[in-house]
Amino acid sequence: MKTAVIYNSQTGFTKKYAQWISEAADADCFELGTAKKQDFGLYDAVVFGSWACAGRISKISWFRSNIDKWAGKMLVAFCTGASPAESPEIAAFLSSNFSEAERQAVHIFYCPGGFHYEKMSAGSKLMMKMFQKMVGAKKDKTEADIEMLKMISHSYDISDRKYIEPIIKLLHDPAGFTLSIK
Repeated sequence: MKTAVIYNSQTGFTKKYAQWISEAADADCFELGTAKKQDFGLYDAVVFGSWACAGRISKISWFRSNIDKWAGKMLVAFCTGASPAESPEIAAFLSSNFSEAERQAVHIFYCPGGFHYEKMSAGSKLMMKMFQKMVGAKKDKTEADIEMLKMISHSYDISDRKYIEPIIKLLHDPAGFTLSIK
């Protein structure tokens, strides 16, 4: 299956996952700016990856605007974020970024990344500082709030190749694959 992997990365986590997927699937890999100039007509599968920001997947509108044009292709979207893979909010977050019809056409995955404060834009750093203050100022912090504050107070990396395994399995054996956000 001829596959294109397209990514949008701010601090490097999405790029890392895109490169891992590209290597494992023997796929062509494109940064989003370059991908916008490409013709994907010769590809059987298109994989798009980007990062989570304030409840949205960054640049997902570009991918979504191409879903109809890529009808008949296997479509995969993955999102990187700072939350652990087992976070109960992940499925709802991923679903909320796609319409019901889009969820029927796209296999959606989450790959935990982390934080690289050193690589964040000034705006993203400011937003995270404000969020930290907001959560820190809560009078009755829950255990989840306390854990979140610990996690977002510093840079960390929880990325792991194991999180691409379902994507690679799907690309290699689409008929035998059932797991996806719907």
